[in-house]
Amino acid sequence: MKDQLVELISKISSGCMGAEEIEKIADEAAQAYADPAAFLAANPDINYDDTFPIPLGEWVVVGSLPETVLFQADTYADLLQQIIESFGKEVTFNIKPKQLLKTEPLTAMNRIQVQLSALSPETKGYVLVDFSQPLDDEMQAVLVYTTDLERVLALSAEVGIAAAGSYEALRVAVHV
Repeated sequence: MKDQLVELISKISSGCMGAEEIEKIADEAAQAYADPAAFLAANPDINYDDTFPIPLGEWVVVGSLPETVLFQADTYADLLQQIIESFGKEVTFNIKPKQLLKTEPLTAMNRIQVQLSALSPETKGYVLVDFSQPLDDEMQAVLVYTTDLERVLALSAEVGIAAAGSYEALRVAVHV
């Protein structure tokens, strides 16, 4: 499982995390998946209990990702703002967070996705992917190169972490 976690974290971090950091998170998460009680005993400072809706290993992965990789927000404007900040000033976005304030969720998500698809032409852009189960926020997502999307979804399924393209998942939810 550790190798799958290393590959998954590497792909969702899109170069924002170093190999050593990825290896450490994957190792800890694999230990937490394999023996949650032993992991908690060895790490008494961890604030996790049986009431959490996700397994301890998944909680370790999600909780260890930096804010430049895991985006958590209650509004689409806040989500876009976090994404813009993660790219830094050298990347220009054609939409601004305030333009999403009065739009329907599907329209807002589509606008974000269209903008992300235009970035990084060599990887066919980015796809916003719902990742794991949000605990404190309405939305929780990572950016994945479009060329890596299929592999990220497969790896997520293999390790048991919920993942789906954000726009597609919202489109299905709205039309149900």
